Amino acid sequence: MEAVAKLNNCPTSPRKMRLVVDLIRGERVEKALHILKFTNKDAAVRVEKLLLSAIKNWESKNEGSRPEESQLYVKTVMVGGGRQLKRLRPAPQGRGYRIRKRSNHVTLIVDSKNVETQTN
Repeated sequence: MEAVAKLNNCPTSPRKMRLVVDLIRGERVEKALHILKFTNKDAAVRVEKLLLSAIKNWESKNEGSRPEESQLYVKTVMVGGGRQLKRLRPAPQGRGYRIRKRSNHVTLIVDSKNVETQTN
């Protein structure tokens, strides 16, 4: 049983967020939390909160089972571009350079490796 957590309009560029997200893709949840805790990037704090939210969503779906026993892992993490705030920065000779303040959307899916056998 998988659980999903989403983070929309996060004020970090998608390129910087992908650097952090690539570190935890496919890892066990405990190891991913340790990686994010000791990663020296601003985006790591946001991804850590998102991962904790996904774990809580999984717990609410699977009442009675513990995440430690069911071997949770990060199944997929997707980072897409969000909206852009467009600003102007003054430039020489009366011109203006356009600044694009980027944001992103992150979708994180957590799943358990314990697969119960089903009888047909």
